[in-house]
Amino acid sequence: MKKLWIGSTAMALLLAACTSETEEAVQTTDATAAPAEDTGKTEVVFWHAMSGELETALNTLVDDFNASQEEYEVEPVFQGTYEEALTKLNTVAGTDESPAMMQVFEVGTKFMIDSGHIQPVQDFIDEEGFDTSIWEENITNYYSVDGVQYSMPFNSSTPVLIYNKDAFEAAGLDPEKSPMTYSELKEAAAALTEGEQKGFSILNYGWFFEELVAAQGGLFVDAENGREGQATEAVFNGEEGLNVFNLIKDMHDEGTFYNSGQNWDDMRAAFQSGATAMILDSSAGVKGMIDNAPFEVGVGYLPVPDDAERNGVIIGGASLWMADDIEAEQKQGAWEFMKYASSAEAQAQWHVDTGYFAINPAAYEEQIVVDQWAEYPQLKVTVDQLKETQANAATGGALISVFPEARQRVVNAMESLYQGADPQEALDQAAEETNRALEVDAAKNGN
Repeated sequence: MKKLWIGSTAMALLLAACTSETEEAVQTTDATAAPAEDTGKTEVVFWHAMSGELETALNTLVDDFNASQEEYEVEPVFQGTYEEALTKLNTVAGTDESPAMMQVFEVGTKFMIDSGHIQPVQDFIDEEGFDTSIWEENITNYYSVDGVQYSMPFNSSTPVLIYNKDAFEAAGLDPEKSPMTYSELKEAAAALTEGEQKGFSILNYGWFFEELVAAQGGLFVDAENGREGQATEAVFNGEEGLNVFNLIKDMHDEGTFYNSGQNWDDMRAAFQSGATAMILDSSAGVKGMIDNAPFEVGVGYLPVPDDAERNGVIIGGASLWMADDIEAEQKQGAWEFMKYASSAEAQAQWHVDTGYFAINPAAYEEQIVVDQWAEYPQLKVTVDQLKETQANAATGGALISVFPEARQRVVNAMESLYQGADPQEALDQAAEETNRALEVDAAKNGN
C-alpha cells in the first residue's frame, strides 16, 4: 500500500509549533479505538484533537448522528493535540490502521493536499449535487483550492478584540465603542494604562500577526498566498506587516503594551486580573471570558491602520478530512457524518456548546442560538466580523507546507521587538528564514 510521508524535519516543526486554544490536551489515548459494539453498522473511525469540554460536545454530536440512522457508527478517538494527531496519522496512513476521518488544523491543509492519501469531499459534493451554498463562504474558502473543496470546515474561529468595559468607563472611554483603527487603539491604550494596568496585549503567536496583515489586505506569501501556484517567497515583510510591527514596537516603547508571552492561559489571566485592559483572543474563547472575568467584557473587530481598507479575517480552527485508502462504505459514512454535522440544527448546538462559528449560517436562526445571543450579545459581533469579510487571497489564508516554521520565525521576530530590534529588520530576517524553508521544501518535493 501507499504510505503517507511527511518529512521528519517538517514533522518536527509541526510538533514545535505553537498550539491554539483548542489544543489544551492533558492526556492522549491509544492510537486505535476501543472495539465498537457490534451493531451491524459500518464503523467509521474518527481521529480528533478536542479535549475537555470540547470533547464532550463532540461526543454528543457523534452520538446524535449515530442514533439518527442505522447504517454507520462513527467512533471518535482522541489523539492529543493537532500536531500529535498528525504525527500519528503519518505512521498509519495508507494502512488498515488509518482512520476514515481526521480533524486537521488549518495550517496542515497543504500537508494534507500534498499527501496523496485524502479523498477530496468535492467528489461527493459533485456526485450528489450537494448544495454547498448552505455553508459560510468565508469559512469554506480556506479549504478550497482551484474550485476543489478538499475538506469540510468543522471547528472554526477568528480573532477579535476583547476589552474591559469597566476599565473603559474608568478611563473616560465609551465602553460601547471599541477601537477600530490603530490610532484609536493606541489612544485607548494610553488612557487605560495606569498603575499596574497596561492598555493592550497581543499574544506572541503567529496567527494574530497573519490576521492583522490580512485585515489590511496583505498577503503572507507570493503566488496570491500560494493559491495560484507554489509559493516561493514570503511577502509578510511588506507594508502591511511593517504596520503591525510598528504598532507593537510603538506601544511597547510608550509603556502601554503588556507582553503576555506565548501562553494562551497567561494572556487570559492577565486580562482577567486587570494587568491589561485589551487583548486579541479567539472568537471561540469569548463566552468563557465573559463567564470568568470579574468585570463586563466588550468585543470588537480587529483594528486596522487608519488609511487601510478593512478586508476582514482569516478563518482559523480545523476541518474534517476523508482518507482515500479505505473502503467505499467508510467513505460514504464519513460523508454522511459531515453532512449531518453541517446541518443547521447540529451546527446550532455546536455553536452554543463550543463557541465556534456555525459553518451553516442558518444555525443562527435556531432558537437555542437566538436565546444564547440574547444572553451574550458579544457573540454576534464575532459573527458580524466574519460576515463582513471580503473573500480574497488575503482573507483566504496562505497555503504553504512550512507554515509552522514560518509562524515560529514571526514569533521570534515579534519577541525581538521587546529587546529593541528594528521592526523592518526583524521582519526581513523572518522572511529570509521562511524563504530558505520554502526552498528546502521545494527541492525535497521536486517543485
